[in-house]
Amino acid sequence: MQVGGEPARLVEATTTDELLAAVREASLGDDPWFVLGGGSNTVASDEPFDGTVVRVATRGVERVDSDDDRVHLRVAAGEPWDDLVAYTVEQGWSGLEALSGIPGSTGASPIQNIGAYGQEVASTLVAVDFLDDDSGEFVRIPAANLDLGYRTSVFKQGRRGVVTAVEFALTDHGGASEQVAYPQLAKALDVELGARVSVADVRSSVLALRAAKGMVLDPDDRDTASSGSFFTNPIVSRADASTLPADAPRWPTGPEPERRVVPLGEEPAAPAPRAPAEVKLSAAWLIEHAGIAKGFRLPGSRAAVSSKHTLALTNRGGATGDEVAELARYVQQRVQSEFGVLLHPEPVLLGLSL
Repeated sequence: MQVGGEPARLVEATTTDELLAAVREASLGDDPWFVLGGGSNTVASDEPFDGTVVRVATRGVERVDSDDDRVHLRVAAGEPWDDLVAYTVEQGWSGLEALSGIPGSTGASPIQNIGAYGQEVASTLVAVDFLDDDSGEFVRIPAANLDLGYRTSVFKQGRRGVVTAVEFALTDHGGASEQVAYPQLAKALDVELGARVSVADVRSSVLALRAAKGMVLDPDDRDTASSGSFFTNPIVSRADASTLPADAPRWPTGPEPERRVVPLGEEPAAPAPRAPAEVKLSAAWLIEHAGIAKGFRLPGSRAAVSSKHTLALTNRGGATGDEVAELARYVQQRVQSEFGVLLHPEPVLLGLSL
């Protein structure tokens, strides 16, 4: 996003031992501290940060296990995410290919369970190595214990500490991808949903799709001076979704209510308790239909909605963190006023609030 002030202290950790020592030292002090990966999903205030920023710059990809068609990789938290994806595609392994082009570090990938074009980290994640700030223990947490969901995990829900390494289980289909599960990607590849193509073709198509939306960094394109999608797609009750216009995109996030046939004369049995039915909405559709067009900016502001994608807020040159936050609040308010839906920011906000 190219905004933000300087921290009082910056520690760059290039080994796991340095990372553990830096976090332990910072957590023992009275000043605030913050763990920074690639920075792509962080928007900071321009005011100085009166504390310690620990920059995760560890590197390394290690093959730790394999069987007939499964390949296990242990990856250092600071390894650039897209470098990892490119490496797995070069090897012909599937599982991460549709996550090409996402900026940031590998250690950040399970924090919000990154996903795109029909894949998400939860599908291949095995475990993370984690220094727990509350207990001070260095632990391995299996993926099943991370409460992974749409752009969330236990780390987004309050568990504090630092991920030092991530283990993935990928598949060797002889260079073939996982089944294509996203309509836009299937169209770009000119295949049916469920088809398998080469992992290299999936990566190439995903990078082209992302670039067309301004989601691949290009110094000559101000639309790419962003943190990617600024808002998550909201998840609401089915009842709330029914109040939206009929053409509003929506996707059920759980099973449909069970249909039961009860013979005449018999009392229907009480249904088993069920979680409330929920529906995922399109944040981009809500923003556009609340009257905010691509390229919109507030008068005098140097922050603007991307000219390519209404989910991205961009720095048109010289914007401040406050200008970005002001635009985000305006988008929130317009959508809430028009549809009664509150959009939630996807990036981590440091010294800013909406």
